[in-house]
Amino acid sequence: MTQTTSADAPAGLTTTRAPFIEQARADGRLYIEQPYELYTAANHDVWRRLYARMAERWQRYGNARFLQGLETLQLDPERVPRLEDVNRFMAPLTGFRAKAVSGYVPAYLFFDCLRQREFPTTITIRDGEVLDYLPEPDIFHDIAGHVPMHVDRAFADTLVRFGECARAAADRAAAIDDPGDRLRRLRSVITGMARFFWFTIEFGLMKNPGSGELRAYGSGLLSSYGELAHCIESPDVQRVPFQLEWVINQSFEIDHYQPLLFVIDSFEHLFGEVDRLVDWVTAGRLDHVAPGEPAIGEADLQSFLDAAGVA
Repeated sequence: MTQTTSADAPAGLTTTRAPFIEQARADGRLYIEQPYELYTAANHDVWRRLYARMAERWQRYGNARFLQGLETLQLDPERVPRLEDVNRFMAPLTGFRAKAVSGYVPAYLFFDCLRQREFPTTITIRDGEVLDYLPEPDIFHDIAGHVPMHVDRAFADTLVRFGECARAAADRAAAIDDPGDRLRRLRSVITGMARFFWFTIEFGLMKNPGSGELRAYGSGLLSSYGELAHCIESPDVQRVPFQLEWVINQSFEIDHYQPLLFVIDSFEHLFGEVDRLVDWVTAGRLDHVAPGEPAIGEADLQSFLDAAGVA
């Protein structure tokens, strides 16, 4: 039977209005299948419209390895992709696979998925009436924004190192005897890791080899029609060289264009900085980052405590 939100409007898999997702959450199922037959014509039309308007901007502002990833994945510009098709192209290259989820993945579980070369992937797609407003990630952000980079070996290995960094944070938390001190330090470490991820994987800029021109490699930029141009062209954006000390102490807000972005030299540079991040976590150098956003939710904190095996 077709699921509907009203007498004449198919529910499909529209963000915030998908009965399939609501039921999965009610059942406590975080990892799910992609019920492809539930996508409606309207859902596919949203994908088509999003993809069509991004194509020119990707060519103009996207990193070369992202563009190569798009070509490798052979995404259909007309229809929401099947994750099994995405994985068929991606897995043989880097071992990464898109893994369907029903909603928010607590921080440790998310990073640990990356360690196992699995990318938690939202399967719903935004409402066609609000293409630029995204209350939460959708499949266009995750597949068209993130996944083309996952076919690149250097980038994929960087994501795995994030997972290893989370493991190091949990191990360090387990070694702290005082519960109050453990919570305070762990919250600081998660904040620093979240800022690093935000300013690289989500909103990173990189110098173009040879010309030195800036190109986007962060998925939050590559999935946003407005911000992709803004991040490169606008005089209102501060674009500063990547420095680990600055990044882990720099707060951010998610509900407007980013006024400050960090520029990395290369993917090899990025991998080296993630290595440094792991070392800094182990040495306790993220135990006292500057206060501010992002706020660390209790589910995120608990996910690390569970991984550490402590209360």
